[in-house]
Amino acid sequence: MTEDRAKPPSGSARDPFLDRCRAIVGPDHVLAGPDAEPFLTDWRGRFTGRARAVVLPADTAQVAAVVQACIAHRVPVVPQGGRTGLVLGSVPDASGSAIVLSLRRMQRIRAIDVANRTITVDAGCILHDVQQAAADAGLLFPLSLASEGSCTVGGNLATNAGGTGVLRYGNARELCLGLETVTAQGETWDGLRGLRKDNTGYDLRDLYVGAEGTLGIITGAVLKLFPQPKAAITAFVALGSPAAALALLALADAACGPALTGFELMSDTCLQLVTTHFPELPRPFPARHPQYALLEVSSHESEAHGVALLERAIGKALDDGIARDAVVASSIAQSRTLWALRERISPAQAKAGKNIKHDISLPISRIADFIAATDARLDAAWPGVQVVCFGHLGDGNLHYNIAPPPGIAHEAFLAQQGAVNRIVHDSVAAYGGSISAEHGIGALKREELARYTSPVALGLMRALKAALDPLGIMNPGKIL
Repeated sequence: MTEDRAKPPSGSARDPFLDRCRAIVGPDHVLAGPDAEPFLTDWRGRFTGRARAVVLPADTAQVAAVVQACIAHRVPVVPQGGRTGLVLGSVPDASGSAIVLSLRRMQRIRAIDVANRTITVDAGCILHDVQQAAADAGLLFPLSLASEGSCTVGGNLATNAGGTGVLRYGNARELCLGLETVTAQGETWDGLRGLRKDNTGYDLRDLYVGAEGTLGIITGAVLKLFPQPKAAITAFVALGSPAAALALLALADAACGPALTGFELMSDTCLQLVTTHFPELPRPFPARHPQYALLEVSSHESEAHGVALLERAIGKALDDGIARDAVVASSIAQSRTLWALRERISPAQAKAGKNIKHDISLPISRIADFIAATDARLDAAWPGVQVVCFGHLGDGNLHYNIAPPPGIAHEAFLAQQGAVNRIVHDSVAAYGGSISAEHGIGALKREELARYTSPVALGLMRALKAALDPLGIMNPGKIL
């Protein structure tokens, strides 16, 4: 145990606020100095804030008591889960005035109701652990993200996370039936009800889902579970254009219906990045193609049924000239390899160098036109610019990332982020989209939200913030 963590250094003045926090959570769970540093840097390693301390409560009662201490001493609170966000939503600013309230000690699976198909969990539960607990009960929790081994349920709900299963199961909001939250007044609202229908007044749950900890702190949740499919069948399809991908999506949706649980798009640029930086992953086709789609069909009847559905859809796409080539996974290992080609895109980008990321959504029908128009505008501004475009085509969510042209250093290109964002976000607005699909606003997109959101909507958001957090201590500087 370091001296920083347990008590102030010898001879220094006592801090009554931190003494109160130590009394609540125990001296080992109020961190300062080097022990606090891992909690202060964002996931991408681009920003490190400062904090008065990092406080780690063990349960909801301790969270409420810490918030009450923050109210008494007027100390801001930055709630934190797995710290996997990409918009600076869960790290403190540079002032050092706030505490980080990490929920990583709160990892209980509180209950599983098999008949009601629900699981009740602490907000600090790792997403993968929730998936595993559901599987152990013979059920499925379908939220799936690249960071599922470290992100938490509270963070997933605070940002309304999406992932690869939104086409069939919806975002985190749709997977949540009830919440437990600690309010900005230090009170606990117990809304842990596993009801599919509940029209008793305002939907308080939806106020907190997607609010990024700016209205209160999610401490527990009741989540929907689903029957485990008998089989999940994966296919990788070569395409000539994003328009062809949209045609394939329509065909697969018509042929497979609700059995179509995943439809991912990636460009050849993405695939080349992955196979360059992860050479152990085999290329699915001998020739290169402009675009690729990764499809998953989940069958509740049998593997043969799932294969038949997928092969029928792909066969028609090949016959109609929509698809150029295709491979259907013949084993679990091959399916995992095909998914790895999609999931390794972001790590491959990190290995290649820094880039400018955009998490956007668009009407599905306008995605192909958006890509063509925005690619052209960026290339006109920075000839040879590399667009790394991939995402969840089935729900209209693109990760539209921009890397510098050859010969331009990554750091120099990052200095152009404001100009790049303006082109991309103006185009998103022109095509009726959103500048944030599944990562939230945080501090990184706060000014962009103000630019692209109507004054009426911003006024309503500010009124909610003022009503629920009148002292402004909940995750200040985020969203608004």
